[in-house]
Amino acid sequence: MPENRPTFPKRAVITGGMPYGNKNLHFGHIGGVFVPADFFARFLRDRIGPENVIFVSGTDCYGSPIMEGYRKKVENEGYEGTITDYVRANHDAQKAALDAYEISLDIFEGSGLEPARSHHHALTAEILKRLYDRGYLKKLTTRQFYDVEAEQFLNGRQVIGRCPVRGCKSEKAYADECDLGHQFDPEELIAPVSQLTGTTPELRPVDNWYFELPSFRPELEALMDEWDADPQVRAIVTKTVRESLVDPVIYIQNKFRGGFDAVEPKLPAHTVAEPQGNAQSFSVTFADWEARDEAREVLESAGVRFRTGKCLLPLRITGNIDWGVPAPELDGTAGLTVWVWPESLWAPISFTQTVLDLDAQTGGGRYSSDDWRDWWCGDDARVYQFIGQDNIYFYCVAQPALWDALGWGLFQDTPIANYHILFMNKKASSSGAIKPPMAAELLDCYTPEQLRAHWLSLGLDQKAVSFNPKPFDTSVSHKDKKTGEEVLVKDDPRIVDPALKESAFLTNIFNRLARSCFYGAANVCGAHLPSIEPHAEVVEACRRATLDFEAAAHAFDAHGALGIAEEFCRAENKRWDDASKAAKGDDEAYEQALADAFRALRTVTLLMHPAVPAGCEKICEHMGFTAEEFFSWDHAFDGPAELAGRRGENAQDHAIVPLPPRFDFFQKHPSQLKKK
Repeated sequence: MPENRPTFPKRAVITGGMPYGNKNLHFGHIGGVFVPADFFARFLRDRIGPENVIFVSGTDCYGSPIMEGYRKKVENEGYEGTITDYVRANHDAQKAALDAYEISLDIFEGSGLEPARSHHHALTAEILKRLYDRGYLKKLTTRQFYDVEAEQFLNGRQVIGRCPVRGCKSEKAYADECDLGHQFDPEELIAPVSQLTGTTPELRPVDNWYFELPSFRPELEALMDEWDADPQVRAIVTKTVRESLVDPVIYIQNKFRGGFDAVEPKLPAHTVAEPQGNAQSFSVTFADWEARDEAREVLESAGVRFRTGKCLLPLRITGNIDWGVPAPELDGTAGLTVWVWPESLWAPISFTQTVLDLDAQTGGGRYSSDDWRDWWCGDDARVYQFIGQDNIYFYCVAQPALWDALGWGLFQDTPIANYHILFMNKKASSSGAIKPPMAAELLDCYTPEQLRAHWLSLGLDQKAVSFNPKPFDTSVSHKDKKTGEEVLVKDDPRIVDPALKESAFLTNIFNRLARSCFYGAANVCGAHLPSIEPHAEVVEACRRATLDFEAAAHAFDAHGALGIAEEFCRAENKRWDDASKAAKGDDEAYEQALADAFRALRTVTLLMHPAVPAGCEKICEHMGFTAEEFFSWDHAFDGPAELAGRRGENAQDHAIVPLPPRFDFFQKHPSQLKKK
């Protein structure tokens, strides 16, 4: 084995981003996060053993998006269920979609639904008390939007305006964050409008607990240095985090320079950077966020308009909405709930606790340890978090600081941040103007394995890529010469479906190699494995492909990993074609060709298993092995004959399961079949 072969932990937790409990899953949830996470989870189960891997996610049950979705459903549709009923129905639909795409989660529950709810509530209370006891929570009086006409405070999603962060073009910003993930104070929101009445809300003071995030800037800078040197952490992560690890800055247009100069003596200590070149604004830098906020008040009073830059701000931990995890009483402050973003960060821990508790209730033994700390704090364990690019701030800024503050020995996770998966070259959102197809809709046109292979091959680790399924493409292809009518892409038989590129490999090359092996063995080897050893060059090709695939999977490069498996399979399929044709009429030469093909089939099936599990498991079954022995990387470099030998069988005595006529391991969707 090469000395630079990657190493893997003894135990691993894989997390997939938690979808809000106010919606079903669209293709971006599945293709952008859950399928890549499932690919790695399945690979790790094969690589280090299923007892050493826990794959968790769940419905994000609390917070203002759910409250707002429930309110609209009651008001607009006459919904009569409780908010818990509403969340439960969405959770069940999400779980059904994940199951349909073969996402192999150990648990998909809900932060507000049993059996995870009790674990999550208890852990939340424990975390807040510990942060308070260790001096990292601070009670601040801030201003919250209040709708005078509706006579109530507004939750985060009930206010909408423009993002105040300099350089951000988002027109969809809520009370303290925009849809691109930028954080700001409510009073900074530009042109706020109440979603309840359409009026401009007032800002009124409220007390809440905040986490002292800015004090962890040195620790975060040191962590970014570590992540810069870590090949498993993508450059987009450290680049995004470092944008917030800067001194607080205010940007002021040059036309307000006179007003600024008049009040500058009243500002706390600062430095001014004059505009460079044709820049339309100058900047003012402060030592900390408190000095910046003091300056904001002075500038606002003087009528000087400005925008703020990114920086670390105290992280709000509590709020006063009803639908949230109850916050424990601290320093006489009671009746608050926990803001959904912080509690969603430790939800994967409570889900891990739930998994282990459920296993214990059924007798235990499924996992290598029943103590959640062995999975989240152990020196020989890792946590891999698959997230979207717009969630980097919370998972890679707020979470590492919280983990440090708790002092529990929680190690810093490995974040795997994917770029956005676009729809028809545009960003789609269930709450935006461009609606993406729901995950379940796509299965009316594709098989789960076709879509899994396609999404994994998009290379979202490198850049944002568009998903262009032909049946959903309503753009105009051309005008019919006879009728003059516009022909849409989805109806144009001349246009190939981009989403079926990888499917062609599955249904043709991979499928053909497997069928050739089993039909050939039935004819020449009496439905047993070939008794002849494969050629040394085939064994070496298998070894090389396995090592290259392992390295790509370790780097979370699913696109590269599948490319390695496909190239290997195509080469070995051609080897089979050439050898089997040359061996016509020569049973011994034909059996030699079969021995080579079976050796290659075993390897490509092992490698493709994390991507297209159902078809690969059918091959394993027909080859006469259990999934446990066939897919374990303890025997990754063994061929079928060696696997049989581990059972005490000779190759010629190991029976395979004969195939029915015209059997396909990887099928096309019925809608793709030519009609007779």
